Amino acid sequence: MASPPSRHRGRRGDGRLTQEIDPHDRGPQDACGVFGVWAPGEDVAKLSYFGLYALQHRGQESAGISVSNGSQILVYKDMGLVSQVFDESTLEALKGHVAVGHSRYSTTGASTWDNAQPTFRSTPDGSIALAHNGNLTNTRELQRMVADLPHDDELDFGRKLQVSTNDTSLVTALLAHHPDTSLEERAAELLPSLRGAFSFVWMDEQTLYAARDPQGIRPLVVGRLERGWVVASETAALDIVGASFVREVEPGEMVVVDEDGLRTRRFAEAAPKGCLFEFVYLARPDTRISGTRMHSVRVEIGRRLAREFPADADLVMPVPESGTPAAIGYAEESGIPYGIGLVKNSYVGRTFIQPSQTIRQLGIRLKLNPLPDVIEGKRLVVVDDSIVRGNTQRALVRMLREAGAREVHVRISSPPVKWPCFYGIDFPTRAELIANGLSSEEICETVGADSLAYISLEELVEATTVPNDELCRACFDGVYPVALPEPEHLGKHLLELAPMLDVGTLTTTVGGTGAGDSLERP
Repeated sequence: MASPPSRHRGRRGDGRLTQEIDPHDRGPQDACGVFGVWAPGEDVAKLSYFGLYALQHRGQESAGISVSNGSQILVYKDMGLVSQVFDESTLEALKGHVAVGHSRYSTTGASTWDNAQPTFRSTPDGSIALAHNGNLTNTRELQRMVADLPHDDELDFGRKLQVSTNDTSLVTALLAHHPDTSLEERAAELLPSLRGAFSFVWMDEQTLYAARDPQGIRPLVVGRLERGWVVASETAALDIVGASFVREVEPGEMVVVDEDGLRTRRFAEAAPKGCLFEFVYLARPDTRISGTRMHSVRVEIGRRLAREFPADADLVMPVPESGTPAAIGYAEESGIPYGIGLVKNSYVGRTFIQPSQTIRQLGIRLKLNPLPDVIEGKRLVVVDDSIVRGNTQRALVRMLREAGAREVHVRISSPPVKWPCFYGIDFPTRAELIANGLSSEEICETVGADSLAYISLEELVEATTVPNDELCRACFDGVYPVALPEPEHLGKHLLELAPMLDVGTLTTTVGGTGAGDSLERP
């Protein structure tokens, strides 16, 4: 049973990375999920818990909730899924009227307890807790700004950076330092200096805050409760807590909720560049972005894929579940029957238990198993959302042939992923992306399919109904909407690999290089 939370604690666990069942074939990893609620009289900890449940797909490494009772902020966080981190007794101990929650996939900083969120800081007049979805690109600049903060042994900022090594901790330290002004004014001053993708939700003892970067790369929405307000990464989280959707947080906008209600202020001019990959894969199918539900967009993508790349086949089947809506659209448009040819084990995803070599050799069967009665003798169109390294598709095609498939035609509902993301998705390095350097025909031969085709970027953009110049397409076309620093100032483990510019007792560790040098790799 979990201990009642202290001012900033959680069960550390063993500190190991959460891994895919097959860590040798890691696909694109989701961005984080953030949730905030201001609702006096409501059980805000449980609202946050269920809100994070709806956002679990965005991050499965760690989870945390901070709650204020008006005079004190308590933070409880740990490694693992939301259901593993929290139980009834823990949530009962988190009493208050305002809360912030976070489910994490690490894109800056290692997957450790110290980097779990919400992050916490003492301030001149109390304390703050902050949760972040996205990834900042001017981390080195922010690091210098933190190093220049005045040293104060009484407060938890300045050079006393704990042992966390992520961009969120830097922002939290900079927000916490506001000796001559309010937290709101400090945020309005700091936010314009941040570069990259950020959807922040943070709180002090009385107030809930949220902000979205000027490009609006990551989603963030506002919802209304009968007795309060909710801010979340996706509308699906509003649905699960019974909040009505009000609107998206505008790019370059800060939202403030307190006893006087909700007010907003603009800290930067909007220059929309929403993430195109949210439409393909990241967001839940029941989420709405830019006024359109993701399921409908993905079905339309499948229709366009069928028109662009038809196939002479007997059955259209998805790679569940991310390929399902596009497969439905492909079947509707082509007139080829839709069917389920693969059964997914819903309980396989991330685990602390590493498979033995014998189990690993079974590969994809840990997650997917074919239905020979459906597949045998059929010419199949197999619809998936993306190809990253190609290992999964290669194993899948082989497995379908062993189950009796006569032909396997692979159709992908996104263009070739050729470039890494620096705005909150952890793709492999550019050198590991199979579409970097290989044509579609060569990839087809590599995975062993009878044919393979990707939807074109133009058709994908049209399916979203969002104007082309209001989308970030960097992972597909290499055009980054927010300028990137030099390669040595990029990468997931930037703050662990390099000295911390005289920030006192920060513990540094050595990790992998991530995608930091990907722009220079072949």
